[in-house]
Amino acid sequence: KMGNAESNAYQNHLSRFLPEEQSDIDGLFDTLSGSSGSAGAKSAKAAKKTLFLICKMCSLLFPSLQAHTREPLPEPMIARLYNGMKSIDLPGKSSGLSEQIAKEQFVIFMSNLLKGNADEKISIIMRMIAKTGGPLKGKQIQEFTEDLITSVVHVLSYRKELKGWSLENTRDSSSGVKALASELLSELKLPDGTKPTGSQLLDTNFDQSVIEDWVYRVPQISVFLSVVIRQGLHVLHSLPDQTNDILNLIPHCKGIKGRGVVSLFDIPAIIYINSHLPAEMQHKWQLLFSSRLHGESFSQLCAHIVSKGPCLVIIRDSDGFLFGGFASHSWEVKPQFQGDNRCFLFSVFPTLAVYTYTGYNDHFMYLNHGQQTMPNGLGMGGQHGYFGLWIDSDYGKGHSKAKPRCTTYNSPQLSAKEDFTLDAMEVWAVGDAPESAGRKGKKSILDVDPQAQALLEMAGKSRQSEGLREPMEEDEEDD
Repeated sequence: KMGNAESNAYQNHLSRFLPEEQSDIDGLFDTLSGSSGSAGAKSAKAAKKTLFLICKMCSLLFPSLQAHTREPLPEPMIARLYNGMKSIDLPGKSSGLSEQIAKEQFVIFMSNLLKGNADEKISIIMRMIAKTGGPLKGKQIQEFTEDLITSVVHVLSYRKELKGWSLENTRDSSSGVKALASELLSELKLPDGTKPTGSQLLDTNFDQSVIEDWVYRVPQISVFLSVVIRQGLHVLHSLPDQTNDILNLIPHCKGIKGRGVVSLFDIPAIIYINSHLPAEMQHKWQLLFSSRLHGESFSQLCAHIVSKGPCLVIIRDSDGFLFGGFASHSWEVKPQFQGDNRCFLFSVFPTLAVYTYTGYNDHFMYLNHGQQTMPNGLGMGGQHGYFGLWIDSDYGKGHSKAKPRCTTYNSPQLSAKEDFTLDAMEVWAVGDAPESAGRKGKKSILDVDPQAQALLEMAGKSRQSEGLREPMEEDEEDD
């Protein structure tokens, strides 16, 4: 009867996978356990085959130590996966006495983490956080979350799944890992609803129900675990996914390859900010403007971003703070506010956070240039003279005023100083470009600044540069 119970549980978990998925999982276990993969190995006896932690897992995960190939997963994550597999209790077997993993444990582990609900995932995640299980200290959860994010960045880079981004053309990810982990941990709530912060969070004990609630409310944890398993163990990675979470985890990158530019974004920030964009805009980012490529000029900024569809603006101030905003509509030069309630402001460094619409007013986005009666510059949120984010048309100056918070987005002061000096700036179009931006080439400053054209005509000068326009960058496949 024990054997039947064991067999039934195993079969129930195995049946969650499609036949081709079962074959993939069988193949992985055979590789890990050193099986030949013959018909005999797939008999009932194969279900009792075992694999040994470091030696066998490293045979897969460190395939070419003699070459200078990096491993698919960092070693701390390999140990966490092993602890998760070992945490599966099998009927009629003593747990913890063997360092070997049975095939039933392996299949149930894969089933619970890839196909299971929050309740099924949580006991494994608890053991992945600490071998002893709960209750767990905040510091242990922090270390697990940082390991998880580090592993996602690492394995996507190793498997060449960064879609045109690279660790060379983005900021160093180490600070981004800590910032994203901190943002995800900020969602940990005690049973009374309070959210411990800082050193208090690290020393607080969290029981299983709290961590289960956290995993349920923070979908990135499950998505990241799925990426680590699929790409790290190289299993089920090529089969259609049940959700678009992994598909749009990171957007295709256009316009940066071969240009010698290191983006202001890091990979964890790209993943996090992209997850807050409307779903139809998450598949592609294209570089429209970089102060390091196109110069420190407000006229150049306008020429590159007007009528190009929704986009992300990111700024680094002279103190190293990184922040910006999402514009849901094409930028237009006009003395009125524009956009809609999908716009948001965000911070990337020293903290990673997104600040969304409050309903207080509709001052979503503003772009004006060359007028005497209205402010000239690019702004998001707040009001004239008191924006949540403002870049003055006198390029290089800006402000982020929010005492106590920006009225439109409930954001705090994003820059190190209220009035800041701009160090660098990028603008990224997100999603597909509008048809109007298609084949007409980039607008010159005479297009976006009618006053400049009028001045030329008043001076009796004809427009000589009609045909001299910067060509549209090819929508190259950077990846």
